[in-house]
Amino acid sequence: MTSTATLPPSPTATGPGGCVTVTPGKYGRVPPDACNSYYNYDPSFGGAVLMSVAFGVVTAAHIGLGIAYQKHLTGEDHVTKQPIFHASGVNAFAYMLLGRMIHFYLPEKKLCGIKAPAIARYFVCFDILSFIVQGIGGSMISPGADQKTVMNGIHVYMGGIGLQELFILIFLALVVKFYRRMQDLVRRREIIPKEGWKRLSWTLYIALALITMRIVYRLVEYASGVKPSNPLPFHEGYLYGLDALPMFIAITVFCAIHPGRFLRGPDSVFPKKTRAQKKQEKKEKKEMKKAKKEAKKAEKEAKKGKVASVRREELEMERGETWEREGVR
Repeated sequence: MTSTATLPPSPTATGPGGCVTVTPGKYGRVPPDACNSYYNYDPSFGGAVLMSVAFGVVTAAHIGLGIAYQKHLTGEDHVTKQPIFHASGVNAFAYMLLGRMIHFYLPEKKLCGIKAPAIARYFVCFDILSFIVQGIGGSMISPGADQKTVMNGIHVYMGGIGLQELFILIFLALVVKFYRRMQDLVRRREIIPKEGWKRLSWTLYIALALITMRIVYRLVEYASGVKPSNPLPFHEGYLYGLDALPMFIAITVFCAIHPGRFLRGPDSVFPKKTRAQKKQEKKEKKEMKKAKKEAKKAEKEAKKGKVASVRREELEMERGETWEREGVR
C-alpha cells in the first residue's frame, strides 16, 4: 500500500542516539527514524481507513445478528440480557464459544474435567497474561532505543507471542477433544445430536488456524531482529496481509456461521445464580466449615481423652504391681 503524500515534518530537537524529534505532519506522520516515531515505515492513511471500515462493517453485522438471534438464545422461562457475542477480540470469542458449545451439546456439560463456564475464564486470563508480556516487550522496541534495549524488548515480545501460541494449541486440543467426544456420543446413540455442532467446530478450527497464522507472522517478524535484512518490520503490507487480514477473515467466518443460529434455548447460556442462591451457598459453606472444625476439635479431644485413659490404666497397673511386691515382702 502506498502512503499518502504529505509535507515533510519539521525537526524540533535532537534526542539520544542522534535521532531527531520532529513535529508531526499531516495525519500525525513522522519519519521512521525520528525519536517520536512509533513505526519503522510510513503508515498508509488510506490502508488504515480501509481496514477500519472493513472491521466496522463486520462488527456492525455481528451486532445486527446478535439482535436478530437474541430472542432465540433463551427459552421462554429463562431471559438473559447477555448476547453471545459480548467479548471483544477473536481469541476471547473463540474461548467463549467453545464453553457455550460444551454446555449446550455435552450431557455432562464439562470437558476434561473442566466445567464449561471455566473454559472461557481460564483462557481469557491466559490471553491477558500473554498480551501483558507482549506489551512490555513492545514498549521496549522503538527507533530511539539503544540496540541492547531493542534486542531485550524483542526477546520479551517473542516470549509473549510464543506463550500465546502455546495457549492456542492447548485450546485447540480441547476443541479436538470436544469434536471426538461428540462423534463418540453420536456413534453410540447416547444422544440425539443438536444441529450445528460440526459447523461450529470447523468454524473454531478455521479461526484458530488464522490466529496461528498471525502469531507465526509476529514470531518471524522479529526472529532476525529489527534490521534492513529483515523486511517484515519495515513494510506495512506484511502487517495488513498477515495480521489484520487473517483477523478480518476470522471475524467474517464467525459472522457467516453465527452461533446464534444453533445455540438456542436455556442451555445456550451459562446459568446464573440468584443473589438468594449465592447467599444460601455461602451460608451452607460456612456451616460445613464450622462443622468440620468442630468435628476436628472433637476428634482431637477424644484422642486426648483416650491417651489420658490409657495413661490412667498404666498407672493403675503399676500401682497394682507395687502392692503385689509389697505384699510378698
